[in-house]
Amino acid sequence: MAEEPFLRRGDMPPASPVVLSVPHAGRAYPLALRAALRVPLSAIALLEDRFIDVVADGARGACSMLVQTCPRAWIDLNRGEDERDPRVDEGAAVRAPAQQSVKLRSGLGLVPRRAAGATEVWRHRFSGAEIDHRIDTVHRPYHAALATMLAAARARFGVAVLLDVHSMPPLSARCGAARIVIGDRFGQSAGERFVACIESATHGVRTVRNSPYAGGHILDRHGAPAADIHAVQLEFDRSLYLDVTLTQPGPGMTSTAALLRRMIDAAEDEALSAVDPIAYAAE
Repeated sequence: MAEEPFLRRGDMPPASPVVLSVPHAGRAYPLALRAALRVPLSAIALLEDRFIDVVADGARGACSMLVQTCPRAWIDLNRGEDERDPRVDEGAAVRAPAQQSVKLRSGLGLVPRRAAGATEVWRHRFSGAEIDHRIDTVHRPYHAALATMLAAARARFGVAVLLDVHSMPPLSARCGAARIVIGDRFGQSAGERFVACIESATHGVRTVRNSPYAGGHILDRHGAPAADIHAVQLEFDRSLYLDVTLTQPGPGMTSTAALLRRMIDAAEDEALSAVDPIAYAAE
């Protein structure tokens, strides 16, 4: 891709123990992607966490942040390198369905082959070399940069907290109609104290944990509570901050950024509560 596949915001080393990741908001669709589509661009735009990067940028304050600029349809940073779909990727290993992740079986692997309201989105399969190139130039550099940020925050503050920021369509009543889903891989990617304080900072906005979104590869890869690196996925209902069509920024953009800011502040306060203030003052 001609453009940088992701942007870095904030200081390095980070000025806060809280680090933000926004992996699904990319809107820079390269010509090669457009030429390969068999559906309108609007169909794969449904894969975006639309404008959640604007919310995160308005909320981050001094936090360091990574934001993917290339689209999720090009390569999904929240999938593992092994979640390659042979139906769109000539370099993918053919495995029995039982050996595939649920997301891969549903067509939402490392390179998605479908989007909401569409069946197959690509005109043809991509070569294994092309997918390897996307991994080498987008997927691995993003995860390496995120790991470096978290390690630097951990070294400076004694603890690091990753908030992986996403958005979701409005949930139905059968899913509890929650407006925010907090994912911690069912307690595996973050300590309870961090999840609880983030949850309490929502000030009455209805939340639920891990259902229907518990977090993906980013939490699996970077969350290491035993090493004092905690990773939490946040899914915001798009109707909180988009217009009625769920396609453009709406009147709730500012209030949703303020909501995320309260969650960041809560996680930061919890992290710093265990920091030796004399040691930190010497930084």
